[in-house]
Amino acid sequence: MNEHARHFNPLKIIVWGILGTLGVAALALVFGLVVMLLWNWLMPAIFGLPLIGYWQAWGLVLLSHILFKTGHHGSHGAHKPHYHDEKWKERFKKKFSDGGSEEENSTVD
Repeated sequence: MNEHARHFNPLKIIVWGILGTLGVAALALVFGLVVMLLWNWLMPAIFGLPLIGYWQAWGLVLLSHILFKTGHHGSHGAHKPHYHDEKWKERFKKKFSDGGSEEENSTVD
C-alpha cells in the first residue's frame, strides 16, 4: 500500500467539506450585514434615502451583481475584451504609424 492510500480518509474529506460550506455561509451572512450597515450609515446621511433591512441589503447585492457583473472571466466569445481583437490592433497600429495620413486616421469603422 502506498503512502497516499494510507492517509486517504473519506470522513476527513466530508468533515472539511461541511466546515468549508459552513464557512462560506457565515461569510455570506456577514457580507449581507456589512452591506446593510454601510448603506444605513452612508445613504440616509448623504442622499436622504431610507434605512434598509438585512434582506433588502442582499437584494441590492444581487441586483448590483446582475447589473454590473463584467463577465470577463477568460475569453468566452462575446465577453472577450475588445483589446484582444486583432482587427482593433491593426487599426491602432495603422493610425499611429508614421505612414498613416490624416484622412485615414479620421475614418471610423
